[in-house]
Amino acid sequence: MEQKVLLEEQCAICEDRKQHGIHLYHLYICRECEHNMIHTEPREEKYEYYLKKLKPITQPTLYS
Repeated sequence: MEQKVLLEEQCAICEDRKQHGIHLYHLYICRECEHNMIHTEPREEKYEYYLKKLKPITQPTLYS
C-alpha cells in the first residue's frame, strides 16, 4: 500500500501551518486566506492588511 506524505507550509498571511494552498512567487498562501483575499473589497479594512502581507512578493530573494 502506498502512503502519501502531506507537507505543511507556513502561510504568509495568517502564519499558520497548512497543507493546502498556493505558491505566489516565493510566498505560500493557504486556501482559506486565498479565498478571503479574493472576496475582500478594496474599501474594507482587511484589504490594507492583505496588501501589507503581500508586499514582500515584490522584493527579490537574494541567494548567495
